[in-house]
Amino acid sequence: MEEDLISKKELLELTGISYGQLYRWKRKNLVPEEWFIRKSAFTGQETFFPKASMLARIDRIKNMKDDLSLDELADVFSIIPSDLKMDSTELVKRNIVSLQTIEYASPTFGLATVFNFEQTLFLYLLEDCLQSGEMSIDEGKKLIQTLVEQYAKFEGKPCDLIFIRKMGVTLFLLLTSGAEFFVEPGVKVVLNIPIAKKIEELKLILTSS
Repeated sequence: MEEDLISKKELLELTGISYGQLYRWKRKNLVPEEWFIRKSAFTGQETFFPKASMLARIDRIKNMKDDLSLDELADVFSIIPSDLKMDSTELVKRNIVSLQTIEYASPTFGLATVFNFEQTLFLYLLEDCLQSGEMSIDEGKKLIQTLVEQYAKFEGKPCDLIFIRKMGVTLFLLLTSGAEFFVEPGVKVVLNIPIAKKIEELKLILTSS
């Protein structure tokens, strides 16, 4: 479903930010270039934004800008992996993932004790899915395998994780973010997770403390 749009004039009035702030944040990559949408209006060409995404992003920026620099904020909002590596003890100690989740991923990750950002993201997704109560341990192991084998094909572009089930048969899909998809009758969409949002969450956790 296409997201509602908000005009630049309405956005500035609603959020109280200035024209200069908006375009400074754009130059710093705090707001994606593709969110600036030029459309025809009765007054001529105007700039619009995806309303829900833009309001949520501005709210986050306003809440975090006193604690992080604009460059640090840009890194948080970027889906590009950081160069972080963290060992399993630290991941568990900081409640990013549980020891059980690391053990569940071991058939795919082997006996690794140090994880890069992408591996940490996969563990974080697995933890989230298992905690939701909607995914079994065996399904979680398949999820990790799917992410390892398929995620790199998006080459840094935002994608969504779709988990569907029908009559006990499960399937994972990775789709370009915002892409429409349709399923046959009887198929339940169990989880639909924007991975870019999980990357942002994870980076915020890793940035704190």
